[in-house]
Amino acid sequence: MTEQDFLRAARLNPVNAAVLDRLPELGAPQAHLVAGALFGTVWNVLSGQPPTAQIRDYDVFYWDADLSYAAEDAVIRRAGALFADLNVEVQVRNQARVHLWFAQKFGVERPPLTSARQGIDQFLVECTCVGVDTRGEVYAPYGLDDLQAGVLRPNPHNHTPGLCAAKIADYQRRWPWLRTAVPTS
Repeated sequence: MTEQDFLRAARLNPVNAAVLDRLPELGAPQAHLVAGALFGTVWNVLSGQPPTAQIRDYDVFYWDADLSYAAEDAVIRRAGALFADLNVEVQVRNQARVHLWFAQKFGVERPPLTSARQGIDQFLVECTCVGVDTRGEVYAPYGLDDLQAGVLRPNPHNHTPGLCAAKIADYQRRWPWLRTAVPTS
């Protein structure tokens, strides 16, 4: 799958298209649409489902050195106004703040992140590490081949590997054609 094929498939979801078109207006540094909104749409398209099927929310990552809750809340409120007409949940998170709440939520300490893309790098499953920034540039540190093939590999750079099996099971429940990679020896 080329980056152009990926973007074409992702934009078949009208919510993705709208979020990506408006993302520069958010004014958040390093803003990216990430995760399930993208890979879920691709898997829906590949499996003949409607592009918006089974998409739970639309995640936007950004990175700002201002670690205050007030600064993040201001971006969240701007996003709420910017995307209100889409009638979906758009979750916006400053990746510079993740280490402040991660241990309380997941029980594991996490080092501070230095960019929005570093947050993408650490998703549980390699092929789900995808994002599209405000310029329309695709970020896929593990490439797009496994995403297209439906191959789920645990990400060795994730800080919560114990959650990976549950995440893979959830993906396979929603898209039964996905398969777990067989470890090589």
